[in-house]
Amino acid sequence: MASKAAPSCRLVFCLLISAAVLRPGLGLYTVSSTYGDTIIMPCRLDVPQNLMFGKWKYEKPDGSPVFIAFRSSTKKSVQYDDVPEYKDRLSLSENYTLSISNARISDEKRFVCMLVTEDNVFEAPTIVKVFKQPSKPEIVSKAPFLETEQLKKLGDCISKDSYPEGNITWYRSGRVLQPLEGVVDIVFKKEMDPVTQLYTMTSSLDYKTTKADIQMPFTCSVTYYGPSGQKTVYSEQAVFDIYYPTEEVILQVLPPRSAIKEGDNITLKCQGNGNPPPEEFFFYLPGQPEGIRSSHTYTLTDLRRNATGVYRCSLTDGNSLVASTAVTVHYLDLSLNPSGEVTKQIGDALPVSCTISASRNATVVWMKDNTRLKSSPSFSSLQYQDAGNYVCETALQEVEGLKKRESLTLIVEGKPQIRMTKIIDPRGLSKTVICHVEGFPKPAIQWTITGSGSVINQTEESPYINGKYYSKIIISPEENVTLTCTAENQLERTVNSLNVSANENREKVNDQAKLIVGIVVGLLLAALVAGVVYWLYMKKSKTASKHVNKDLGNLEENKKLEENNHKTEA
Repeated sequence: MASKAAPSCRLVFCLLISAAVLRPGLGLYTVSSTYGDTIIMPCRLDVPQNLMFGKWKYEKPDGSPVFIAFRSSTKKSVQYDDVPEYKDRLSLSENYTLSISNARISDEKRFVCMLVTEDNVFEAPTIVKVFKQPSKPEIVSKAPFLETEQLKKLGDCISKDSYPEGNITWYRSGRVLQPLEGVVDIVFKKEMDPVTQLYTMTSSLDYKTTKADIQMPFTCSVTYYGPSGQKTVYSEQAVFDIYYPTEEVILQVLPPRSAIKEGDNITLKCQGNGNPPPEEFFFYLPGQPEGIRSSHTYTLTDLRRNATGVYRCSLTDGNSLVASTAVTVHYLDLSLNPSGEVTKQIGDALPVSCTISASRNATVVWMKDNTRLKSSPSFSSLQYQDAGNYVCETALQEVEGLKKRESLTLIVEGKPQIRMTKIIDPRGLSKTVICHVEGFPKPAIQWTITGSGSVINQTEESPYINGKYYSKIIISPEENVTLTCTAENQLERTVNSLNVSANENREKVNDQAKLIVGIVVGLLLAALVAGVVYWLYMKKSKTASKHVNKDLGNLEENKKLEENNHKTEA
């Protein structure tokens, strides 16, 4: 019994030692497998003739062993340990090759094959590496377009289900894009699925594009390690629409011809080289500062001489790019300086010039508010009445209907000026206080009264003409009061006050009452005298009428006698 027990004790001791210690000299052997495939691990030991059994184990991160498979050489039986993660996945062959189906990332371990004889234990470690090829990278969240000189997100390159994690690289026309501040900004991140332990890699690219990127393909790739080494998978190409501003505007006259004569029709065609191309333009005709909004073309029919000049077109977004072309039929140019809307202060000087350049002698007419002026306007000291709409108009007398005109809308501004006057009612019942205001824009007038009194008519305003108008109130004060007139416009606020006495009002009442009584008495006496005179006149006129008739008869006779005497003398 002793002779048999000794080898058994040695066997147990050897198994315990071998579970924790790797015999030196065997080195490390690595088996690479693809995720989902079957891992095949040869034992890599020569099977001894006195072999009792073989076992497989793996080591935990702390070095402790976990036995998973056992095969007896004598009984030809195979047993698998109750390890949940390897349930129904293990297969141990007669030559002690261990197979693990459906390879997982968690299978990356250090496995050990153990062949046990009666007096020895042989071990051969194997390192298992599991690889998972990532999905083909794809550019997602692509920008609908890129704009030049703007750092904008181009898109995300995403590759899923990789192990180990891969690296993503961006390319422009096949060349690697390197991070560059303000031009290329790349942000990489990875996420691991807690169940599968597979990685998803995402790389976001912000890119500042230029016109050189037009039709340039962008791609991305994922570089990963597989069982046979490093590999790279590329995405499909992505071409982006590059938006860039118009840098040049071209104006053409269609149809092209060597000369343009009166009565011809021409079409102006304006184009811009931006992307997207501009759809609308402003067309500027000679002498007309206001642009005409139109599509790519603007047609002029039945051309006259006033069509001569430089035609221009520009974008409608305020861009300063302008294209021009000269069209010669006959020319008539007018330049007004200043023009448009001009705002000046009262008292300022404003030189105005209207310059004419024509192919023939031209007449110049100045209009103000549709009324013709005798001469061109000149302002050494502007007044409110100078404000208005001025038009400088020129015409070629030899060419009917050929006219040009430009306008100046002159606005004269001034701070409010106040002058207050007082009018006493002849009857002495009230006083009228008037606040005369001058200024532009039209000042708003506000009255305030300090003291007591009845306001008969709070305000009455006159029309606002040439920067002037007035507001008045009628007041019958019971005591001395102060009236304050406040005028305010956008330029300033002006205040003026006037004192109104109540005594002055009462004295006037008494004087006016006496005057009225005297007038009434005088009128009654006058009426009485007039009645007496009228009676005497009527009495006398009856007596005198008889003598008048008699005298009229004598006059007729004398007249006839005189006529006869003249005839005789002749």
